Amino acid sequence: MLDGWPAALLGGVLIGAAATLLLWLNGRIAGISGMVDGAVAGERGDRVWRWAFLIGLVAAGAAWLAWVPGAAVPRSDFPRPLLVIAGLLVGYGARLGGGCTSGHGVCGLARRSRRSLVAVPVFLLTAMLTTFVVRHLGGVA
Repeated sequence: MLDGWPAALLGGVLIGAAATLLLWLNGRIAGISGMVDGAVAGERGDRVWRWAFLIGLVAAGAAWLAWVPGAAVPRSDFPRPLLVIAGLLVGYGARLGGGCTSGHGVCGLARRSRRSLVAVPVFLLTAMLTTFVVRHLGGVA
């Protein structure tokens, strides 16, 4: 069974390969927030590859859960209103930061983007602070 760090390593290799192939074959950056934006509101002829990539992401996750015994099952006990608020905040942050963690962290750093070199540590520090607040200062666990 693929468990722990071998699974994470395989996932990282697959993400890197997908991002590299998308850039080489399509000239596009694999930033998910930009991809979703373009899939919904982009040029009509530019939507197909975006939808294919996004559907592939969801299908790969579903396949992992279905075919790997003991795969981590996502939590389902989160309050729905908090999930909606969190989603809106993530979308706002991606707009404010000029991209999401995948665009900056995977693709931006690989291309030595200065903007990504600033954005990624801000993302990480914000995530650590949020986790601390939620877990230790009375937030939702």
